[in-house]
Amino acid sequence: MSSTLPPLDADTPRKLLLAASTGGHIAQLVRLAPGLGATDDSLWISFDSPQTRSLLAGRRTLMVPYIRPRDWKSTGEAFRLIRRALAEEGFEAAVSTGAALALAALPAARMSGIPTLYIESVSRVQGPSLSGRILYGLRGTEMRSQHRSWAHGRWGVHPSVLETFTTTTREVDPARPLKIFVTLGTIEGYRFDSLVDAVLASGLAGPETTWQLGYTTRDDALPGRAVAQMDAADFDRTAREADVVITHSGVGTILGLLEMGIYPVAVVRRSARKEHVDDHQEQIAALLRETGIGSAVEVEGLTADLLRDAATHAILTDSDGAPELAGQGKGLS
Repeated sequence: MSSTLPPLDADTPRKLLLAASTGGHIAQLVRLAPGLGATDDSLWISFDSPQTRSLLAGRRTLMVPYIRPRDWKSTGEAFRLIRRALAEEGFEAAVSTGAALALAALPAARMSGIPTLYIESVSRVQGPSLSGRILYGLRGTEMRSQHRSWAHGRWGVHPSVLETFTTTTREVDPARPLKIFVTLGTIEGYRFDSLVDAVLASGLAGPETTWQLGYTTRDDALPGRAVAQMDAADFDRTAREADVVITHSGVGTILGLLEMGIYPVAVVRRSARKEHVDDHQEQIAALLRETGIGSAVEVEGLTADLLRDAATHAILTDSDGAPELAGQGKGLS
């Protein structure tokens, strides 16, 4: 198989290997895939979760064991599983939006002679992630950023997944309590108690509040309904019925809410509180503030007034959900 390929675009259908970790990485890849020309026989690689089962329903999939942040042993295990799959069939290119799974899938594809493309997460506003830096150093993979501000060297520019959303207003009855949905994401090993405490301190949580806590288990009785995880149908229904949705600044959850027309309130996880491996969520929060398609705050800024204001906003999105890739002059090598 050739290691070079003309530019990927929506007008040229291709059988692709599409690999991304759960959360924002797989959500971005699903949104970008139509613009890359991904055909129905393309193979999707991710971790098994309610999110991936929902996003990838009806698609060909290979689920590999979960890789924790900077878990090199599990990355190696995923690499071996992907190499085995590649030995059974061919692909015209392999594409990943990260995170650790990119370090397994793209090198495996390169070893099989398949051209590779890495698209850095839109949440990386100031520069590449660790996965992006490693792949850049390994060479052999085409690298793209969703931000022109730091695209240089071998980093090309890819249209941002956020370019297709705009904000509008909506009416909310001020006489009734807000129906609130709090969703903390499902990243393993990281709690977000400070966000739960801030919602409680706002005084707005009540019987109509729903909490998806992920790994933030609580001993206190939270008002309303509290669950660890929801299936996709329950999540979507709860989000659509809520007046305001509060989430961590994870790009996967934010993208899903935007696509449902929901104006999110995103709160930043901080590594100093052991809420994440690093502080990259500040970058997606800054991008939300810049574009105006959501309200993004530090946990100290989560106030009742902010939540009431967020309830009066909604999101408009384009019909196809895929950014145009015209003008992408580079091919894969």
